[in-house]
Amino acid sequence: MTSPGSSGSTPPRHIPSWTDLGPRVLSAAVLIAIIATGLYFGGYVFAGLAAIVFGITYREWEQMVTLQPLAPFGMVLIALLALAAIVFPFYGPIGTLAVMVVAAIVSVFGGRAAAPWRAFGLLFFGALLIAVLAMRGTDPAGITAGWYLGIVIALNDTGAYFVGRVIGGEKLAPMISPAKTRSGAIGGWVIGMAAGTIYWVLFVHSPWWIGLLFSAVLGLVGQAGDLTESAIKRVFRVKDSGDIIPGHGGFMDRLDSVSFGVLFLFAVGALHGGIGNVAGGFLNW
Repeated sequence: MTSPGSSGSTPPRHIPSWTDLGPRVLSAAVLIAIIATGLYFGGYVFAGLAAIVFGITYREWEQMVTLQPLAPFGMVLIALLALAAIVFPFYGPIGTLAVMVVAAIVSVFGGRAAAPWRAFGLLFFGALLIAVLAMRGTDPAGITAGWYLGIVIALNDTGAYFVGRVIGGEKLAPMISPAKTRSGAIGGWVIGMAAGTIYWVLFVHSPWWIGLLFSAVLGLVGQAGDLTESAIKRVFRVKDSGDIIPGHGGFMDRLDSVSFGVLFLFAVGALHGGIGNVAGGFLNW
């Protein structure tokens, strides 16, 4: 019989923890309902929702890169970011880009140490605003594209959560994000890819293999976005960008995967269908 201290002893059994499952499910349901409403109405409603979401997200970024509570100067930058979203229905991408360039210039006067991070954050969030609002556009195809993106990313994240908790195993990038496992990354990618392909076959009138390809790429770029945000948080030694969403952390923690995904969708759609037909350019082949 093998002694407990010998090399042949049985390794401790991996027991997953589900203490955060309830808050995560409830928070996800509320977020889905809000985003679905914005997608349905589009136009000023969706732009207003984007102004709120990105304003909250930049607040988290501002506090992270300054390592200080939100100051009046940060509130000015948040207001400019919100304005950039609101002007989109009136002036399109040019109007949003113009406001964000002004915001990036203003950010330079808020302190030398944080200026590069502020300017980068504003320009990046500005690019995301343009991508998100142009994807929705004014055509019903924007709703289809938005749901497709959300399903691929959400099922990728959810699949990674469950597979990683159940199987465990070797860490994916322990120096960047200690909680993520390779099993979770692979499992989430497969689940998100399958869910996206099924949605594509049911609701998109283009070859199934294009949906499979896009779902696979979106899963990978979504995970890249997640790891990128984790790496930035490591620089500033913060665990979560915020605590506004129970079980999830901050808005930045929820938008990291979506960020890279919507930029990919925007790039493909704009190149194929033009800046005024992003959703149609992405979906119709």
